[in-house]
Amino acid sequence: VQLVESGGTLVQPGGSLRLSCAASGFTFAKTPMNWVRQAPGKDLEWVSSIDDSGDTKLYAPAVKGRFTISRDNTKSTLFLQMDNLQLQDTAVYYCSKASSSETGPGTQVTVST
Repeated sequence: VQLVESGGTLVQPGGSLRLSCAASGFTFAKTPMNWVRQAPGKDLEWVSSIDDSGDTKLYAPAVKGRFTISRDNTKSTLFLQMDNLQLQDTAVYYCSKASSSETGPGTQVTVST
């Protein structure tokens, strides 16, 4: 299993980012996936989940209405569209298989003025 997150950067409050997760080493199209994040000094936090078809999506209350999870099974890639970013969204973002705690190296998102 290999997961590689990308797309994180420094952004101002109210801004938007789109994170990507390139997956390989397993049958991505048949695998539900998660986004999780870890803010400085805090525990890992679940952000969002998507089923294998992309039809069912779940969100943590803190991001619901602002973040959108999606996937492209033809490219084995998971996405997280993040809009109206807030200071508290600052974290390292990771993708994982829904059935596993294994993640990629993560991508840093910093929301700051």
